[in-house]
Amino acid sequence: MSSAILLLSCPDQKGIVAQISNFIFEHRGNIEHADQHIDSQSKILFMRIQWAMDKFTVSREDISAKLKPLADRFKMNWRIFFTDNTPRVAIFVSSYTHCLYDLLLRHQDKQLHCTIPLIISNHESIREIANYFSIPFYFSPKSDKNKITAEKKELLLLKEHHVDTIVLARYMQILSKNFVKKFKNSIINIHHSFLPAFIGSDPYAQAYCRGVKIIGATSHYVTDRLDEGPIIEQNTVRISHRDSLNDLKRKGKDLERIVLNQALRWHLEHKILVYNNKTVIFD
Repeated sequence: MSSAILLLSCPDQKGIVAQISNFIFEHRGNIEHADQHIDSQSKILFMRIQWAMDKFTVSREDISAKLKPLADRFKMNWRIFFTDNTPRVAIFVSSYTHCLYDLLLRHQDKQLHCTIPLIISNHESIREIANYFSIPFYFSPKSDKNKITAEKKELLLLKEHHVDTIVLARYMQILSKNFVKKFKNSIINIHHSFLPAFIGSDPYAQAYCRGVKIIGATSHYVTDRLDEGPIIEQNTVRISHRDSLNDLKRKGKDLERIVLNQALRWHLEHKILVYNNKTVIFD
């Protein structure tokens, strides 16, 4: 059974939730889930509401037009999604494969509601993994000289495969501003650090040298500012003076898998709203 999901943000005022609920009720929609949050500083309302489409009297093609007067009245930023539309996710990966394997196994086990039409890597060795999971693979080597040309080819591939979401599963390349702009809030990265600590490369070595007692992993949307995009999910694990640098990396890999999976899951379920470089994650 298909459901519609409305994600919105707008200046808070009385009657918004009632008006939206009434809009759904008037058109015979059955609300399945509703969640809201008001930011106390900005006075902005964030809301996610989901309703069944089986008896809804407005077709999915006409919902936007019917909802527009209400949205304009309350100055809403809003988007509509449908649960029977399957997102198409491309995975970019370099030589580290633990996050890639985890995502592919979860997808194979039907834990992730998406299609994975292609894997892109700057390492030819990833082809064997892609072939094992019967997913098309594209080798895209990059250097300072060919980066722009390579990205143009990648963008054509993404368009050809109708990709709407990109996951950087330990992809050790920096995407250009032009590339990121075309997938705003749709590129999910895993950073092997509890941001904003230890940004950039080799954060485990930085953490080890600093003698920290907690290490973490962070999944965030990619922006044109390195490792500063809206944070989706984070997690940590305690370490001690007995842990070697290799121990940190081993424990960190476990965190990276968990954190990236959770971030992608929330994204696929349309539970994330981005506002002022922060995220609201709905239950």
